Amino acid sequence: MLNTCRDDNDVFGHMNNPKYGVLCDSIANQYLIDKCDYKTSKSPQAAIIVNTYFDYFGSVEYPGVLELGLRVAKLGKTSVVYEVGVFKKGDEVVKAVGGSMHVWVEAKDGKLGRPAEQGMPSNVRKGYLALTEDGAQKPKL
Repeated sequence: MLNTCRDDNDVFGHMNNPKYGVLCDSIANQYLIDKCDYKTSKSPQAAIIVNTYFDYFGSVEYPGVLELGLRVAKLGKTSVVYEVGVFKKGDEVVKAVGGSMHVWVEAKDGKLGRPAEQGMPSNVRKGYLALTEDGAQKPKL
C-alpha cells in the first residue's frame, strides 16, 4: 500500500501522469531488493528501463491510499516486461495498468555496458518466475 502525496496531484485534482511511471519503477525495484536479494551497488549487472507505458481507466488522487499489483508479463534471457495495476485501497476496479521493460546489462565501476551475455542473475530470474502466470504466486492483475 502507498499513501498519495499532495504533490502527486495535477491542476485537475488527480494524480499527474508521470507519477504512474514512478510507481511502476518503485514497485519493480522494491521487489528486486526485497524478494530477489538484489544489491544495487554490489551487482556486476544493472537493470535499465528501455520502455514504459500506461493506460488509464479511472483516476486516483491525494488524499488516498493505493494498492499496486505487480506481475511479470514476459521473461527473456536478459529482459523482463513488468505489468503494474494501480487500484484505490479496497476497490477491485483497476484505475490504471502500465508497465516497463528492464534489460539486464553489465555494470562495472558505475558504467553500464552491453546486455549481460550470461543472462540476468539467477536469483533475480527465480524471483521473476514467482510473478509469472506459471509461477508460485498468482498476481492480482
